[in-house]
Amino acid sequence: MSTFDGARSEVRRQIREKKRLRLVALALVLVALVAAVPVYMGIRTATRDPVFTSLDSLAVPAWAAEQTVDGVSGSRWCLIDCRFRERNVESQRSPVETAQAYQQALVADGWRSWKPAGYCPEQPVEGSYTCWQRDELTLDLWVRAPACAADPLRGRPTVDPTADPSGAPPESAGEPPADQQLPGTDECDGSVVSVKVRNAIDDERLRPQPSIDPSFTGEDPDPIFTDDPLQELTPSPS
Repeated sequence: MSTFDGARSEVRRQIREKKRLRLVALALVLVALVAAVPVYMGIRTATRDPVFTSLDSLAVPAWAAEQTVDGVSGSRWCLIDCRFRERNVESQRSPVETAQAYQQALVADGWRSWKPAGYCPEQPVEGSYTCWQRDELTLDLWVRAPACAADPLRGRPTVDPTADPSGAPPESAGEPPADQQLPGTDECDGSVVSVKVRNAIDDERLRPQPSIDPSFTGEDPDPIFTDDPLQELTPSPS
């Protein structure tokens, strides 16, 4: 074998080795990408608040759970403050139908409706406001019409800024456009859903309310024997 043939064989061997290394590197990258997906999902599942996972599993129709926005504060282990979870979603249908769908889903998921005396809701609100409890959690469900439903200008007819204030049609114009003849389009259908979840031990509404001694309020208690006939016969001190 000549020196030239030996050099050519060495070049071919080096090329084959580089190709083999490229294939090995590509295979490692593919394995890493395939393994990264389940690892990411596992980490996300482990770190995600289980309450939101439970809310995700509620058997509500798709039309009642759109545009989901979650918020959380506090500590999951109740360090200083217990965790407070809040979810806001939009529904395509009316508040009555939406509230019914969510209440049925909560019952099917093991939640029990409860109403502490005068504390659910915490203040008078519009729409449907109900309170629920399951295990160590409490849940507030508020379903109402969207904010645009209270707009006093909603549904009023549009006004052409170039129209004559007297109401007379312009001489050079024919029939006014259709958007100037019809009222404004009502695009305020559907409803808004708010879900608030607390730890029961941190929900003040479940704590027994202490009785208030009338003497602490600065008011004199009513006489006990207001109908006692002997009270009028008791001489007053001089």
